[in-house]
Amino acid sequence: MAAIITEKFRLHNAEQFQESFSEASASTYYLFIGKSSPFTTSTSGGNDNAPPTPKDDITTEFYKWDSMLAAKLISASDVSFVVPRRNWANNTTYDMYEHDISASNTTTSGASNLFDSTFYFMTSDYRVYKVLDNNNGVAYSGAEPTSEVTGPFELGGYTLQYMFKLTTSEVQKFLTTDFLPVTTDSSVTAAAVDGSIDTVRVTAGSGYTDGTYYAAIDGDGTNAGGASGGIVEIKVNGGAIVRQGSTGSNVYAAGVGYTFGTVDLSTVFTNTGLTTSGNIGSGSGGAVEVMISPKGGHGDNAVKELGGHFVMMNVKLEQAEGDDLTVANDFREVGIVKDPFNFGTTTISSASTRRQTYAVKLAANPSAEYEIDEKITQSTTGAVGKVVEWDTTNNILYYLQEQYSNHGIASSGNTVAFSGAFTITGATSNGAAAVSSTASETVTLSGGSSLTFTGGYANPELAADSGDILYVENRRPISRASDQTEDIKIVVEF
Repeated sequence: MAAIITEKFRLHNAEQFQESFSEASASTYYLFIGKSSPFTTSTSGGNDNAPPTPKDDITTEFYKWDSMLAAKLISASDVSFVVPRRNWANNTTYDMYEHDISASNTTTSGASNLFDSTFYFMTSDYRVYKVLDNNNGVAYSGAEPTSEVTGPFELGGYTLQYMFKLTTSEVQKFLTTDFLPVTTDSSVTAAAVDGSIDTVRVTAGSGYTDGTYYAAIDGDGTNAGGASGGIVEIKVNGGAIVRQGSTGSNVYAAGVGYTFGTVDLSTVFTNTGLTTSGNIGSGSGGAVEVMISPKGGHGDNAVKELGGHFVMMNVKLEQAEGDDLTVANDFREVGIVKDPFNFGTTTISSASTRRQTYAVKLAANPSAEYEIDEKITQSTTGAVGKVVEWDTTNNILYYLQEQYSNHGIASSGNTVAFSGAFTITGATSNGAAAVSSTASETVTLSGGSSLTFTGGYANPELAADSGDILYVENRRPISRASDQTEDIKIVVEF
């Protein structure tokens, strides 16, 4: 049985995802970073120069929590529909909007689907235009468009429809070399006419009688003889039907309400009122085919009209983010987790940032400074971990117990938690110090936030293995610094 997933289904899924960030019962999404330990063939697979492809299985999701360093909330303002970026350039041939593109009716560039074609572009000042007519596949030739008129207009030999202009904020947040954000111009939306016929596709033919003629657009729209009806202007020159007219598209009156339409060349008129019959002659091979506009008309819904089944999330990790995002180590994993719980609860987290490392407050300075990424052990309990960050000012050791790197599995083969006021020793530095035995202690960190320790220990802020990890990307190591911002953009295609 033959079947397809339609473009509307893809758009529906994209819209549902985008809406889930802001609807009444909104989902909560965090972007997380993780894995300060290297990729190796003996543990996670791959290496730091060639990171492994993430696996989509149950065990891997558990491991992502073990290696998670921190997370930042993705707000509704961090999300935008986007489409592939196509830049304007003079003397370039663009495709045109057509309602019936398929494998048997490809575009000028050979695309068999409208949204794979080059039927829109963005100018250097971030205006976006849709190409309604490309002059029978001739290259655009003329000035860069700047018009923001709400209806179709002619320039460079093309018929164009202005869609919107990106704001400075949209450019900075969502524009990349590959994608451009889709927004709405309310004036364009208000001016859109549902079912209007704005362009036609002309096949020249031969043997027709030279002259200018008019014909009704037959179909289910308003078309019968009045000013509001659909009318095409047909010019024959040298026996061939030529592309012409006030907009370059042979449309004299666009009409309204069309979902299909045809032009009968055997019934033409010599006046725009369609009252004086004309004779186009007995030529052959010519045709005037109307282009049916999308629902709502051109400019009504930019997301749907340009194929916005892509959603971009943009999150900036700015310095230490209130001490939750370490700037002392690197990371190799980026992901998205949906609806995670606060540690020790079943309450979905809503804080803007979350620290995911364990932390331990030491009773005194260690015998030697702990080193980043070294293995640490607590011989009394058998606990094993890996140093993520060492705060020499406050004697706080941040660590993970990551299964992949064998920096979390004790000699018994089990994961054993660090506990009690016992000594923690670094395998490389030989640094050693006992854990503070103070029942409750709050420490002010360098970024101004505070961290409370119970019996010397502080847990991660999100409950491990809660929520759903929806996206994982392995990257080459990305180093962080106290004056550094990472601008992370993730695009999901539906």
